[in-house]
Amino acid sequence: MPTEKISLTPEQLEAFGAEMDAIRQRIIADLGEDDAAYIRSVVKAQRGFEIAGRALFYLPPAWPLAVAALSVSKILDNMEIGHNVMHGQYDWMGDPALSSRMFEWDNVCPSDQWKYSHNYIHHTFTNILGKDRDIGYGVLRMDEEQPWHPYYLGNPLYAFLLMVFFEWGVAMHDLEVENIVAGRRKLSDNAALHAGIMRKVKRQAVKDYLLFPALTGPLFPLTLAGNATANLVRNIWAFNIIFCGHFPAGVATFTKEECEDESRGQWYYRQLLGSANITGSKLMHLMSGNLSHQIEHHLFPDLPARRYPEIAEQVREICERYGLRYNTGPLHSQLFSVAKKIVRLSLPGRKKRPEGADHAAPAGLAA
Repeated sequence: MPTEKISLTPEQLEAFGAEMDAIRQRIIADLGEDDAAYIRSVVKAQRGFEIAGRALFYLPPAWPLAVAALSVSKILDNMEIGHNVMHGQYDWMGDPALSSRMFEWDNVCPSDQWKYSHNYIHHTFTNILGKDRDIGYGVLRMDEEQPWHPYYLGNPLYAFLLMVFFEWGVAMHDLEVENIVAGRRKLSDNAALHAGIMRKVKRQAVKDYLLFPALTGPLFPLTLAGNATANLVRNIWAFNIIFCGHFPAGVATFTKEECEDESRGQWYYRQLLGSANITGSKLMHLMSGNLSHQIEHHLFPDLPARRYPEIAEQVREICERYGLRYNTGPLHSQLFSVAKKIVRLSLPGRKKRPEGADHAAPAGLAA
């Protein structure tokens, strides 16, 4: 369903932004040993699961346990550790191992390229059509304002393949293949990016598909299959969490014109309406890197993600006071909503946007 436009006056937007800023400042002032102990405990657990998984590959009957342990390790490394550390959430600790400038994750996408396309492009231009390339990842039609083409009849298939090969899709994101095909970008423009990706791909491929399998000797094929399966599990999980936070029903997109000369309050407003949360247990939040609180992550991307559940209660209360929708729901509900959108937008035709719906903009922001 389209997102209903909630009209806020400039004064309300300013007050809304001030309340969001106050939450941010309170958390920053409260950062301390509990936050540091938390992330270090997660790193310790992640390493423990990886060691256990690698060791269990030497015992063929324990293959399923080895895959499970390695899958958990890779999910923790990518979601709760890598994603959040590279956002600078723990730079205040002064720990080189948890520095956004130095951290490299267990993923084929180089961290420096990811930080540019994600931290800068996506988080600055969240859900702005034509500027946020995470809308469809250059592969999918995820918004009615994207012109339809027969190519998009394959939307469900492309989404499935992106899910299975998600780390590879993320690695290729900056190459802007769709713009090369359209003639808006040259292959030569990717020279520096391509070199960095190939170095990282080689490193990951040698580690997962040669070195560790070789260390198990005659069990090479089983270990190779186990590593590939763990990467697949991580890809599927990450894809589903990320898509449920960005593309379920009720998430708004915006035009470039609507977002010109944004105030701080308007930026917060866009982040709120362009995101969705997933309800669940503490374990689910941990395994999602707390991106189950995608709303809070878009509002405060550089605050430690472990604080999002605490912040969420305050954000929701503020939204209720301003009459703004706080989009949240269980994983199965958000997944169904995303799948329905992927299928619906594969077909031609575009619903005429009713006045006051979709691409919502606060008063004084829309052209």
